[in-house]
Amino acid sequence: MTGLEDHLHGLWLPLVTPFQGGALDERSLRRLTRHYSAQAVDGFILGATSGEGMTLREAEFERLVATVREEMAASGRTLPVCLGLSGADTSRLKERLDETADWPIDGYLIASPYYVRPSQRGLLAHFEALADHAAWPIALYNIPYRCAVSITNQTLLRLAEHRNIVGLKDCGASREQSIALLRDRPKDFRVLTGEDANYFEALCDGADGGIVLSAHVETATFASIDAELKRGDHDAAQARWQEVAELTRLLFAEPSPAPAKYWLWRCGLIDSPEVRLPMVEVSSELAASIDREIERRTKVAA
Repeated sequence: MTGLEDHLHGLWLPLVTPFQGGALDERSLRRLTRHYSAQAVDGFILGATSGEGMTLREAEFERLVATVREEMAASGRTLPVCLGLSGADTSRLKERLDETADWPIDGYLIASPYYVRPSQRGLLAHFEALADHAAWPIALYNIPYRCAVSITNQTLLRLAEHRNIVGLKDCGASREQSIALLRDRPKDFRVLTGEDANYFEALCDGADGGIVLSAHVETATFASIDAELKRGDHDAAQARWQEVAELTRLLFAEPSPAPAKYWLWRCGLIDSPEVRLPMVEVSSELAASIDREIERRTKVAA
């Protein structure tokens, strides 16, 4: 697929990476891909934060992408795929772009450099160097509470002028900044919220969609919120949001993606809730809360 900006809207799923016995669980990954390819999902993010990309070996990254593509082809529905990349070494990230240039992806989601806390000039030079080098389009990932720096709107608007930078996953934690960016951005620059708890308000403010971990659960409801707002029915969208607002808090009550993996395991979509250190599985208290919520939603659905 080409023209990532044409597909960077609606509901994107940052797919969890299933593990079992310390290894990539390809059987569960195929099951997840089949399930969500049949849902109202507009694209997949692979190997990013929710996919525990920081713990994946290079061969696992490649197998992750290949398996998802194979399973989508078998299911008959092909969705765009972005590969999550992160790092604090621009030269090494350029090497990763070279290593993945012929992979069956549609673009990259690249987070700000972590730990080193570059200046805005440094961020601008970093992302321009990557965009100049990349074979596929790039969506930026602004998440200052993980990276210790925020990409300012001034820098984002400069980067948005680059032909190979097509959008943003917005976890900037400032609604004021987000609204200003949505107002001032170029018309072809896509902005998707990455804050599950702010999904509804971001769509109301004009975001093009969301990259939403919580959409692993109640996928149709999250998709319907966007659809209702596009139809102009704010009340219906808000009513649907109330059905899942508490869910976004529950799935982030402990470090993500452990709560979501526990939920998916309990529902039979993955064979293990395993995460990789330094992540740990959910506490017994949260597990009990999730079990109760699964039971409640099962009864409501019945």
